[in-house]
Amino acid sequence: MSFFILLTTVLITAVFLVVAAYAVAKAIGPRSYNAIKGEPFESGIPTRGSSWIPVNVGYYLFAILFLMFDVETVFLYPWAVVVKQYGVMALVSIGFFMLVLVFGLAYAWRKGALEWE
Repeated sequence: MSFFILLTTVLITAVFLVVAAYAVAKAIGPRSYNAIKGEPFESGIPTRGSSWIPVNVGYYLFAILFLMFDVETVFLYPWAVVVKQYGVMALVSIGFFMLVLVFGLAYAWRKGALEWE
C-alpha cells in the first residue's frame, strides 16, 4: 500500500511543479510580439524568400546514424568499468550488442545511407 501512496505523491508533485512553472512563466514572461521576432533566421542574417524549403532526407539519416554510434560509445564506458566483475557474461552481452550494431551499420551502408551527395 505504501508503494502506491509514494507513487501517487510523486505523480501529483510532478504535475503540480509543471503547472506551477508554466503559470509562473506566463505571469512574469514578456508579452511583446512583432512580426520580425516571429521570423526564422540563421546566424542573424535575415531570410530572403520562403523559409519552408524541402530538406534532403539524407541529412536526417546521417544524424540518426551518428546518434546511434554515439549512444553505442556511451554504453561502452559503463561496460568497460564492470567487465572484470562479470567476466564471460559481460563479454557475451557486449559481443551481442556490438553484433547488432555492426548489422545495423552494414544495412545502412548497403542501403546507401552513408553516401553524401
